Amino acid sequence: MRKVLCSPGSYVQQEGAMGKLAGEYAALGTKGAHLIVDPVIDGLYHDDIVASFEHDGIPYKLMKFGGECSMEEIDRHRAHLGGSDAVIGVGGGKTLDTAKAVAHFAHLPVMIVPTAASSDAPCSRLSVLYTPEGVFDRYLPLPANPNVVLMDTDVIAKAPVRFLVSGLGDAFATYYEAAACVQSNAVTMTGGHATMAAFALARLCRDTLLEDGVKAVAAAKAGVRTAALEKIIEANTLLSGLGFESSGLAAAHAIHDGMTALEGTHSMLHGEKVAFGTLAQLVLEDRPLEETRGVYDFFRSVGLPTSLQQIGIGQASEEDLLKVGEHACGPDETMGNMPFEVTPTDVAHALRAADQLGKQL
Repeated sequence: MRKVLCSPGSYVQQEGAMGKLAGEYAALGTKGAHLIVDPVIDGLYHDDIVASFEHDGIPYKLMKFGGECSMEEIDRHRAHLGGSDAVIGVGGGKTLDTAKAVAHFAHLPVMIVPTAASSDAPCSRLSVLYTPEGVFDRYLPLPANPNVVLMDTDVIAKAPVRFLVSGLGDAFATYYEAAACVQSNAVTMTGGHATMAAFALARLCRDTLLEDGVKAVAAAKAGVRTAALEKIIEANTLLSGLGFESSGLAAAHAIHDGMTALEGTHSMLHGEKVAFGTLAQLVLEDRPLEETRGVYDFFRSVGLPTSLQQIGIGQASEEDLLKVGEHACGPDETMGNMPFEVTPTDVAHALRAADQLGKQL
């Protein structure tokens, strides 16, 4: 049996890292860096992002991210690479996925610099592609993980708290989806089965969230770095990233993808939708009541959604929820990694039941 564990070349987490990009780039290239930067982040941290390149006299080209990780956006950046010999993505999940995809198609190394601990995307050998309108398109498996993942904890501590909470939602799904994949002996996106190490990381991720999640959110609201916040940054990014990629995805992310077909969810962050997908997965699995109650309690304590209303589709019809189910159970989706058959109707009913449980528990 083939088992695979994937990870980035280096994972660096420290305060003040944003001002040291050129030094990290020097291990990847010499001709110049192509920087893809979220426009909001560029407005806040432009001087920090470029300072080390200016100081060291290293060429760079900075382009602002266009808003969606689509093939159109990827092609736009590829057309402006020039002589750059490395790609650096600075910003949120879609900016980083774009940087990874651009580097992949151009056969260049890539450095990922998240500005929030909002998802587990940074460490993965995967980009999630959307249409220019924001509807899920497809997964783009990549042949390698990022060369460097650089986390500036000062920047992340000052990011909007909602981003950190979204990261908790994305990371919380890791253990439950990994457990489903281990039970079904699924083949992950790495092309192999889960290792014990990957599943242990997924479990550690969940345990860390439960222990330090509330404390980390409090620190983020105060805009300060604490031991709890440092642990959650690592859990949201590294533990969840390695855990999901090398253990596998299942119902929670498939349902997330299905929910993007409903316009009301488009204003919601990735991890917020994944969180509700996790609640629906708990319903599909008929998890014990006390365990389910504990998940709902945790979600409420950190500010994750526990109702359809909170993810923008409180008025969803049965037809709408069935549409989500049809997308979630598509042939290219990860619903097939569940250890039992799940139909579109099952998904629609699980979403409605998860919503009702949120009212009762």
